[in-house]
Amino acid sequence: MKKDFFKYQAQTSPHPLAIEISSAKGSYIYDTSGKEYLDFVAGVSANSLGHNHNKVTEAIKNQLDSYAHVMVYGEFIQQPQVELCKLLAEYSPTKLNSVYITNSGTEATEGALKLAKRVTNRFEIIAAKSSYHGNTMGSMSVSGVEKQNSAFRPLIPGSKFIEYNNENDINKITHKTAAVILETIQGGAGFIEPKNDYLLKVKKRCKEVGALLILDEIQTGIGRTGTFWGFENYNVIPDIIITGKGLGGGMPIGAFIASSENMSLLKDNPKLGHISTFAGHPVIAAAAVATVKEIMKSNYIKESLRKEALIRKHLKHPAIKEIRGKGLMLAAILESSELTAKVVLDCLDKGLILFFLLFEDKAVRITPPLTISDEEIKKGCQILLSAIKRATK
Repeated sequence: MKKDFFKYQAQTSPHPLAIEISSAKGSYIYDTSGKEYLDFVAGVSANSLGHNHNKVTEAIKNQLDSYAHVMVYGEFIQQPQVELCKLLAEYSPTKLNSVYITNSGTEATEGALKLAKRVTNRFEIIAAKSSYHGNTMGSMSVSGVEKQNSAFRPLIPGSKFIEYNNENDINKITHKTAAVILETIQGGAGFIEPKNDYLLKVKKRCKEVGALLILDEIQTGIGRTGTFWGFENYNVIPDIIITGKGLGGGMPIGAFIASSENMSLLKDNPKLGHISTFAGHPVIAAAAVATVKEIMKSNYIKESLRKEALIRKHLKHPAIKEIRGKGLMLAAILESSELTAKVVLDCLDKGLILFFLLFEDKAVRITPPLTISDEEIKKGCQILLSAIKRATK
């Protein structure tokens, strides 16, 4: 299988981890030789409830027994879609009551950008340097790392970039700006949190000039940072929310959420202003409904903050310069990129799955399932510390 993987499957990097997967359950992944791996990454923040959660699996099977794809999104009334939209609206700020489900986070970004232009009749988008909002052309146009973008230019025009947490740059938001799009916590840049009410100040400026604030909650949302939406930690309400990753419990999904007044602009002048064949696929929507319900009826959101404290307590070493992030969206910043690479690969060999961040090569990604146990946290931290000690001898 490994030979065919390299021969037939398009590769995304020169050196993939290339574990041959047999099965996965809870916080563990198993390879075809029977080796057990404790998963501290959760499908890059996607497996909120761990692997093969019984509620999610049951919802998928039940929906498959009824129907799968039946019609292009938005034409037929399908219970999983309606229920998911209602749930997300209920857990969002009052005015953000209309949900458009998509196939992925990057498609949610695309939809949000289109909506902002439609609402404001402007085309300038302001994003942050070192940001990441997805890998389609529109999303790349508002992702602020040139080494990632340069090979694919020209991208969509009209984007400008400001420095995240730089209050002086806020004045670059003007009456020409359709929207400002920011990650609530910058992900690829190294899990950078907003400081000194930065997001609140950006929102104030947007209101002054008639621009919209889009917050990318693809990683921070669905309970990962101690609140349902990450922006709840920072006392700000966006005009559009983008979500994905953890929403589907391991299934591919995204959504953008806005006011019904604004969202209604996509259905006319022109008609079909935003359309997708498989968006809101009923099987995947059912999985998302089960995921959100399970997270909200449990203590997982509150527990993510306690588990963050536990991780911080058990990850202390001179080579760990800091631990960034909030809840179970954490990054251990080591003293060099070489050390990070060595440690991540050593941990993989010892049965712990960690990963890298896109643009901060000294970071070790720690984003386990919300369901991870205290004992699993301690076990993973011990494996990581042992790897650091070996690598720094």
